[in-house]
Amino acid sequence: MTDPGDLRPNEEAVELEPASDATLRFIGTIRTPWRDRKDCPRQGDLDGPECQLVLDPVWHEALAGLEDYDTIEVLYWLDQSRRDLVRQSPRSDGQTFGTFALRSPVRPNPIGTSMVKLVRIEKGTLIVRGLDCLDGTPLLDIKPDRCAFSPKAPPKAGDCQFS
Repeated sequence: MTDPGDLRPNEEAVELEPASDATLRFIGTIRTPWRDRKDCPRQGDLDGPECQLVLDPVWHEALAGLEDYDTIEVLYWLDQSRRDLVRQSPRSDGQTFGTFALRSPVRPNPIGTSMVKLVRIEKGTLIVRGLDCLDGTPLLDIKPDRCAFSPKAPPKAGDCQFS
């Protein structure tokens, strides 16, 4: 999505070569109630509607142990976002910010991330609350909440120690 006619006042886009230096493997699809960006919330709400992370069957076994966490981090590919803005006007009021100072879906690599409430897991589908993406968004990864995570491996020299 790089239509220069979609720019708001004071926004700035750059010309980019097609990206080709990384390969991602989508592990499933996200199902949400939002089909249009104008209806999608800006930030997820842990009391928001239930959404589904539908994993491809090959990844079902990778969910073992995830049910131990109340919150998880979900990473997803914002496939309908433009990727060429360096300055953005999120409120359409002419005030601009650099892309990296925003949590906007418009970024060079449109990776979205949300901390969500894990409601339950049903046969390879995670039911969660707190997402803020469109229905059909490709799923990149799932991780336990880093604040609740305890490493499974023994400590190594140089590991961070939190008290």
